[in-house]
Amino acid sequence: MNTTIKVKICGLTRESDVAACAAGGASYIGLNFFPPSPRYVAPALARDLALAAPVGLAKVALVVDADDATLDAITATVPLDMLQLHGHESPARVATIRARYGLPVMKAIGIAEAADLAQIDLYATHADQLLIDAKPPRGATLPGGNGLSFDWRLLAGRKYWTRPWMLAGGLTAANVAQAVARTGTQQVDVASGVETAPGIKDAALIAAFVQAAQGTAAAPRLR
Repeated sequence: MNTTIKVKICGLTRESDVAACAAGGASYIGLNFFPPSPRYVAPALARDLALAAPVGLAKVALVVDADDATLDAITATVPLDMLQLHGHESPARVATIRARYGLPVMKAIGIAEAADLAQIDLYATHADQLLIDAKPPRGATLPGGNGLSFDWRLLAGRKYWTRPWMLAGGLTAANVAQAVARTGTQQVDVASGVETAPGIKDAALIAAFVQAAQGTAAAPRLR
């Protein structure tokens, strides 16, 4: 059992999702500001969701190659604890955003093969956290949340990097314990793996995912 494993539930769209994350034991919630995503929320709704979060449940804004005007509007409207950059932001852009908004920044890095790991060192000195995700397939319209995983053996046995990091990509209650054991990650991120439909979270799946990640219950048979 490892109850120190932190779980981020990304792509919340309803206040009931926030309540389910709090009750289920999540440490972070993700609010998606990428309009093409089925999990997109406008800043006004995101504000309501963020205000519904209890103290201690960190609120993370997911953006994709957002310009300053977009980030200004989001941060002026929504009370946030972290910005998650999930596009092609350069290390310099990461540093600029971090300085401009005074919020911790998590940079997502897509992994498909060993050569992709080299990017991690480029960002580790500029971001506060790293999100190690599956690289989207060629032609994909979404940079994440595609329900795809990568070969976790690429991370096995590594001492990793100078920043806290989080594992994402195709995680479910059925495989997250294996992912934690194989990679040694202390944080995991899930979106589609706790949904009944794109953007529709399920409270029972959220609770089961957290329990499986932390080893506090056997992974259930998914519906």
